[in-house]
Amino acid sequence: MSDSTAPRNRLADATSPYLRQHAGNPVDWWPWCAEALAFARDQDRPILLSIGYSACHWCHVMAHESFEDPETAQLMNRLFVNIKVDREERPDLDKIYQSAHQLLAKRPGGWPLTVFLTPDDQHPFFAGTYFPKEPRHGLPAFSRLLEGIAAAYREQGGAIREQNRALMDALARLTPGGDGEIPDAAPLAAARRRLAEDFDPVHGGLGSAPKFPHVTDLERLLRHYAASRADGAPDRDALHMVTFTLERMIRGGLNDQLGGGFCRYSVDDLWMIPHFEKMLYDNGPLLALCCDVWQITGDPLFRDAAVATADWVMREMQSPEGGYYSTLDADSEGEEGKFYVWDRAAIARLLTAEEYAPFAAVYGLDRKPNFEGKWHLHGYHTAVEAARNLETTPASVAALLETARHKLLAARAGRIRPGRDEKILTAWNGLAIKGMARAARVLERADYLASAQRALDFIRARLWRNGRLLATYKDGKAHLNAYLDDYAYLIDALLELLQTRWQRADLELATALAEVLLDQFADPQEGGFFFTSNDHERLIHRPKPLGDESVPAGNGVAARVLQRLGHLLGETRYLTAAQGTLALAAEPMRRLPHAHASLLAALEEHLAPPQTLIIRGAGDDLARWAGIAQRTYAPQRLVLTIPATEEGLPGSLGAMTPGAGTRAYPCLGTRCEMPLEDLAALERLTA
Repeated sequence: MSDSTAPRNRLADATSPYLRQHAGNPVDWWPWCAEALAFARDQDRPILLSIGYSACHWCHVMAHESFEDPETAQLMNRLFVNIKVDREERPDLDKIYQSAHQLLAKRPGGWPLTVFLTPDDQHPFFAGTYFPKEPRHGLPAFSRLLEGIAAAYREQGGAIREQNRALMDALARLTPGGDGEIPDAAPLAAARRRLAEDFDPVHGGLGSAPKFPHVTDLERLLRHYAASRADGAPDRDALHMVTFTLERMIRGGLNDQLGGGFCRYSVDDLWMIPHFEKMLYDNGPLLALCCDVWQITGDPLFRDAAVATADWVMREMQSPEGGYYSTLDADSEGEEGKFYVWDRAAIARLLTAEEYAPFAAVYGLDRKPNFEGKWHLHGYHTAVEAARNLETTPASVAALLETARHKLLAARAGRIRPGRDEKILTAWNGLAIKGMARAARVLERADYLASAQRALDFIRARLWRNGRLLATYKDGKAHLNAYLDDYAYLIDALLELLQTRWQRADLELATALAEVLLDQFADPQEGGFFFTSNDHERLIHRPKPLGDESVPAGNGVAARVLQRLGHLLGETRYLTAAQGTLALAAEPMRRLPHAHASLLAALEEHLAPPQTLIIRGAGDDLARWAGIAQRTYAPQRLVLTIPATEEGLPGSLGAMTPGAGTRAYPCLGTRCEMPLEDLAALERLTA
């Protein structure tokens, strides 16, 4: 293709809505593919790699400013081979080039990620994130940057190659070598101390704005509280950090006060104004956390938030085929947050005077606008506080707030909605299935279980092919080798579903997934799991992600679920692989324990193996025993309720046979005790 050839539309048939958004650009975009890489080599043109996702606000801004601009596009087409990547479909590429950005730019990355690669080996030699069309905020104009990068490639080839060699050495050093020694409990205590240092006692949360939910860190504090309670000295400060933070998130603008579901993060310390995109991967874990905190506290605030989130997942994020969609955009009609914010007069017209008074008091309509001249609903007061100020009862305020929210939600439904990314990702579905299954069990909601089951059935039917997972699905097409997170998160979801209801097929699928983890992802020499499989496309680096990011670290989740499966089935290979992961991650866990909460959960269960309860029986007794065993928050307990009719169970489960009545087999790690044959004994054990 010559420079004068008109841009080709290579993105129109992509499964990624993000790539399709750019199909009409004047930029001659390629998807990441062997043909694009070969073309760059043949033309000896550097690659401009642009990574983003469909709900990304600043990705849209850069697209409107530069990628839709004919002059900028002409410059890109003449000087570079331009490749567009959806970071949600290709997290392998995103992890590699985000790490490269951090090494090159000496600061964290983000999206859009803009990386320039040498064409023969795809090594990055310059990286940034968003670049404006015109110079501002200390950033150069994108067109000037393009010309400078192209000139540097032509004139400074030797220096670039030398820098590339140093960068590749630095990438290789990012993955530690295991020292063969699994840490003791010191990283658990150190993480507790560090998270307390980061805690905001005024507004809740960890750190300052921008504030993210940090669910894995909150789960770590909650698990610490549960362990301290079991030791007879409950750490109520750890519990407070979780409950206060979650309460502020629920009452604040991070949470959609009308429709349910949490936004990605807050731009301020008060959890008031969010970045309005809603991500499935946030809402699944937050749903589970709300259920856990409600189980501990009994505070209906957390139950109601769990219900609102689960209802939102089913109403807005579940496809007719069963799988869960990925994201809702931050923007609608070209404006961030437009779908969610309100004009005060419009609310007053929609509500009665009786409804408006408490609604305005609770959600700040009696204050100045908090978002670009309008109001984004943020809970400044509780119903109790508003009732006191209005000289009425909390029950009356709560009832009026409920009718007001219903009216406003119905009115909002008539607005132009934010875009929805309708691709279905296996990993994110694993997180959501786990959250929905937890909600089904804790809240006793059969509809939530049915939703989780539909999503799992979809994955089995569409994304589980010939004993391997695929990563993504849209419009009838499933493709891309699945990643570590896909396998680990799905096993975790299956273990949660098995605690909600027994299905032998789920245990069989979990075991099959575990075997693929060992066969395709495990590193038998150094320990741990690679992010990509052995037969994956060869890239410039093969990472082993250990630290939690916006989602839990795959190595941490894999180690924990393999330990649980290993104890459940008596499979020592699973336990050995988990131990190898903990040994590999020993130094990072000691150095930065608060950044490795998922691995710390696995470490905690290695040091003190969880209690496994296998309940065998029939009829109503089975449900009654299960209810007793699962009545409290007990993250160190796995409860499976298996009907007496099930025979030929795998591994050590085969020895746990039903008796004349219902019985429970308690095990700790690989050691099992005599079965419990009366309900009183089970109550004492699980109190």
